[in-house]
Amino acid sequence: MSNAEARLEILTRINRAVRDRDVPERPAYPRAEGQSRADVLHTFEDRILDYRAGFVRVSPDGVREAVRAALGDARRVVVPDGLDPAWLPDGLDVRRDTPPLTHAQLDGVDSVVTSCAVAVARTGTIILDHGPGQGRRALTLVPDLHVCVIHAHQIVPDVLDGVHAVAGAVRAGRPLTWLSGGSATSDIELVRVEGVHGPRTLRVIVVDG
Repeated sequence: MSNAEARLEILTRINRAVRDRDVPERPAYPRAEGQSRADVLHTFEDRILDYRAGFVRVSPDGVREAVRAALGDARRVVVPDGLDPAWLPDGLDVRRDTPPLTHAQLDGVDSVVTSCAVAVARTGTIILDHGPGQGRRALTLVPDLHVCVIHAHQIVPDVLDGVHAVAGAVRAGRPLTWLSGGSATSDIELVRVEGVHGPRTLRVIVVDG
């Protein structure tokens, strides 16, 4: 029996076992009621900083300079199709992902600059649905620095709002990447280890207006 067949058999048995049982009523999803827009943005900033990620808010005219500062010494930068070229400062060695770069080529760049689909204030989570300006998953998994530009109107209060925002992408069959801060985990002695499954450094630029 294959793994898929085994899963199907298990689920079938569960369905048979609970077929005549009453379905318990689901508790209401806890919503962040009464938050002003300023509160939502402040909460998002607080969570991002709690994840040790960089954070800055700028006007639309300040994005290019903010990206320059976020990149630091990084010069070899990969950018996805659809990213606003006005966001990129001069003097970069910009790599395009068309045709797709190999993993070795991605490993040779310093950073990736992307937009996002939506961001969640309560959890400080950024969701990529890999549409225009976000690229495929490998772009945001291999380079060690991820600079993400988010329009303030893309920040929603709760996870439920974020799920609704990317429902269309899911129905279209696109994958999602959810990230909260730079990649990190803990070893067996609970020592934080950064950069295990993705970029060690995340820098977030929120564009007002």
